[in-house]
Amino acid sequence: MSFDVQKIREDFPILKRSVNGYPLVYLDNAATSQKPQEVIDCIVAYYSTYNANIHRGVHTLSQEATEAYEEARKKIQKHFHIQYPEEVIFTSGTTHGINLVANGFSSLLNEGDEILVSAMEHHSNIVPWQMLCERTGAILKVIPMNEKGELVMEVFENLLTEKTQLVFVNHVSNALGTINPIEEIIQKSHKVGAAVLIDGAQSCAHIKPNLQTLDADFYVASAHKMCGPTGVGMLYGKKEWLEKLPPYQGGGEMIKEVTFEKTTYAGLPHKFEAGTPNIAGGIAFGAAIDYLHKIGFEAIANYENELLEYATSELLKIKGLKIYGTSKKKTSVISFNLEGIHPFDIGTIVDKLGIAVRTGHHCAQPIMDFYKIPGTVRASFSFYNTKEEVDRLVKAVQKAQMMLS
Repeated sequence: MSFDVQKIREDFPILKRSVNGYPLVYLDNAATSQKPQEVIDCIVAYYSTYNANIHRGVHTLSQEATEAYEEARKKIQKHFHIQYPEEVIFTSGTTHGINLVANGFSSLLNEGDEILVSAMEHHSNIVPWQMLCERTGAILKVIPMNEKGELVMEVFENLLTEKTQLVFVNHVSNALGTINPIEEIIQKSHKVGAAVLIDGAQSCAHIKPNLQTLDADFYVASAHKMCGPTGVGMLYGKKEWLEKLPPYQGGGEMIKEVTFEKTTYAGLPHKFEAGTPNIAGGIAFGAAIDYLHKIGFEAIANYENELLEYATSELLKIKGLKIYGTSKKKTSVISFNLEGIHPFDIGTIVDKLGIAVRTGHHCAQPIMDFYKIPGTVRASFSFYNTKEEVDRLVKAVQKAQMMLS
């Protein structure tokens, strides 16, 4: 379809509402994206017409629900260019996927083994590995970043040794928008025999990765960042790794046979999908992928890059405004501060003008510590935002500066 932002905006019912007497300008897409009507309709249709538990029933509703759920798994497989559908594990989101992998490696690591994470990770890609190190005696090492918000790749190469077992890096920084060179990271990590997990939570709304070409061992993503519902996501893992890792949770669905003497586990993907899943969420995840494909990821990337360049140029006209994260390769995220003004105060004032931005450390406190700041104002753009909304943001920030200076 041809890219028509005004027509696209009609697909999102929430964009018609007002906040504090002003038309809503939603610029918190890095936290969660808004949902098009067809995704909302998909959820309503499930609960209205074929609500049933999956995989366990011979009746018609159960079979219909199972078919729709497994069809969504295939849509995810195709979208991310995954070789086998059983390499797609439904999770509650990115954090769940990371913890699943971290838990599995508890039985595979030895004291003195080394794990690498980047300095620009979300807390959910730091804390599980710290917990893993506490359990196993493994050592956590950090790939540093520079002032532009880019990883220092020379240091990364020096950190890689025969002791390196795992490398964890986000595809895109949620706090800075930096697109990390994951192809190079994966290739060099594999040369020393390390497995690689890529956190795709922030990239999946902007970039359509080919996981076979990338050759990542694990990749995690959340539906709610890409126009899908909250509470559902996916973990991709290479088949050989998923077969090697022990189950994360015990319960129904993940078993083959249970006796009081011994339990044997089901095959992939059910080995990691204990209990009743978020069925409506999984089906709607597939619907969200369908919707994004209708817009087109190339069109999305081109338009969002245009918005990013325009917003960056306009915001930098404000005296005393500093942008954090100035890498040449970025998605549509701008983190900034005004000299002498706390980011929370800016966020509060622009909200009164109907504009939603996020303030704080964005669950990436080490980044804020690096820059020696308490946090930033983060404006994150999606393909349904407009240049007129950017203009409203700029005027709101100027007003906040005038009021708070």
